Amino acid sequence: MYSKIGMNTHQNKVVEFEDLGIKEYQPSWDYQEKLMKDIIDTKIKNRDLPAEEHSTTPNHFLLVEHPHVYTLGKSGHEENMLAGIDKLKEIDATFVKVNRGGDITYHGYGQIVGYPILDLENFFTDIHKYMRNLEEVIIRTIAEYGLKGERSPGETGVWLDVGKPYARKICAMGVKASRWVTLHGFALNVNTDMRYFEYIIPCGIKDKQVTSLKRELERDLTPEEMEDIKAKIRKHFTDVFEAELVAKA
Repeated sequence: MYSKIGMNTHQNKVVEFEDLGIKEYQPSWDYQEKLMKDIIDTKIKNRDLPAEEHSTTPNHFLLVEHPHVYTLGKSGHEENMLAGIDKLKEIDATFVKVNRGGDITYHGYGQIVGYPILDLENFFTDIHKYMRNLEEVIIRTIAEYGLKGERSPGETGVWLDVGKPYARKICAMGVKASRWVTLHGFALNVNTDMRYFEYIIPCGIKDKQVTSLKRELERDLTPEEMEDIKAKIRKHFTDVFEAELVAKA
């Protein structure tokens, strides 16, 4: 039996990290789903075994940059996609419907996307705490660049100047969990071409602005700085989740 209801007997806080570089959205999603399925299969097998014979479930954390793509969550509304097929071709973007929560979002070059595929029964079984932790990772990361990231009541992601007319979102979030295994994650705008947001109502929220590190710092971030931001995300992820990050062998 579980030592604690809804928690694994052997809580594995080791998270295998992988930087996928630049990768199309669909194969990245397929890869996430495969990792998630492997974890769930292990959990299902464990159910029929005594506690001492349980296999440890793995955890993964992927970082990736996608070519231009718009993704629509399962609760999303297609009318928040303002560009038609011809316009999508013109701006070299694709459109994908996905199984995460949330509405429409944009991914593209210069944006750091993070996909933690965690068995939350290794950490805590609380999806709201999971979302707040993800936000905290980004809040701590951008603080190192002098930006005060905040949460916006009733909304997900990380924002600047919450409660003011010029409040703006710098990091979008949308997740799915199945049997306490997480999928999807966050998208932090770094050198993102913000014109791509003009073709959508981001996250279905009218009158809300989006921003990027580039826009806030008023300069391009170098490739070295992009790598540095990823390193900071990894460090803060390790601290906030009390995890041990290891590079994929």
